[in-house]
Amino acid sequence: MKRRAFIAALGGAAAWPLAARAQQAGQVPRVGVLMDFAADDAEGQARLAAFLKGLEALGWIPDRNMRVEHRWAATDVDRVRRYAAELVALAPDLVLAGGATALRSLQQASGNVRIVFAGVTDPVGGGLVESLARPGGNSTGFINFEYGIGTKWLELLKQIAPGVTRAGVVRDPAGVGGGAQFGAIQGAAPSLGMEVTPVDARDAGGIERTVTSFARSPNGGLIVTSSRFAVIHRNAIIMLAARHRLPAVYPYRHYVTHGGLVCYGPDQMEQYRRAAGYVDRILKGEKPADLPVQAPTRYELVFNLKTAKAIGLEIPTTLLARADEVIE
Repeated sequence: MKRRAFIAALGGAAAWPLAARAQQAGQVPRVGVLMDFAADDAEGQARLAAFLKGLEALGWIPDRNMRVEHRWAATDVDRVRRYAAELVALAPDLVLAGGATALRSLQQASGNVRIVFAGVTDPVGGGLVESLARPGGNSTGFINFEYGIGTKWLELLKQIAPGVTRAGVVRDPAGVGGGAQFGAIQGAAPSLGMEVTPVDARDAGGIERTVTSFARSPNGGLIVTSSRFAVIHRNAIIMLAARHRLPAVYPYRHYVTHGGLVCYGPDQMEQYRRAAGYVDRILKGEKPADLPVQAPTRYELVFNLKTAKAIGLEIPTTLLARADEVIE
């Protein structure tokens, strides 16, 4: 056995007795998972797998000393609410909320259920927690980023395509943080000589109409902000950017692996692995109100050179040298 695998095995063995005590006492914890992805979405499955792997590293093994109930709601808000109510009715020890809509729906379904969330933007501004340091209530977890990242997205767009003077910002104005993300980008635009236009749509047809209209004028590029809507419709957005030869900046790596040009944003898999740590601590007696909401610790800069070549763009070598990953 390799040294690293041996150490990991020892760590799992050490964690096992602690996690197994509840089972030995006949009290197997039940953990719910509410995700804002479709069940067949590979990105959602990868995030769930990262969470489960994090639990296993801490000695929690589904179907052995823990029960895990999954619900996949995609973009249907009514379905999110219905599944939130279903999970709460199961009287779980705790629920993992993937995204702000899932978090809000769980809180509304029951003020008593303990929740760990991941991938939420601005939970304080959205009224989901009292503060990052002292979240209060029964919810805590991990945020996507601070809104200042919008400035970096705009700067990155200008660096990779200096001739761009117009930025279409794809956003969900009804989502938590949608307006604030746009506001941060808009505030940075004058210093970069950029004009910023919101691209608001909530379905694939709306995206095509608005992006096609935006692309009719020259010197344009796209910034795709963080939203549940954009993640679900990422393939349509990527396809439109390619069709209209628009340089586009995205918030997460999975956009680039699906053909997007460049991303700068937090490692989403890390958030779900870290969420498992909070689940472990709460199941062992700590209170969500006492666990601070945490920001990402790792950001990723990823380029897709195949996409750059397809739209006739040459990425500066200085940027490629800073990249965490280059897809060729």
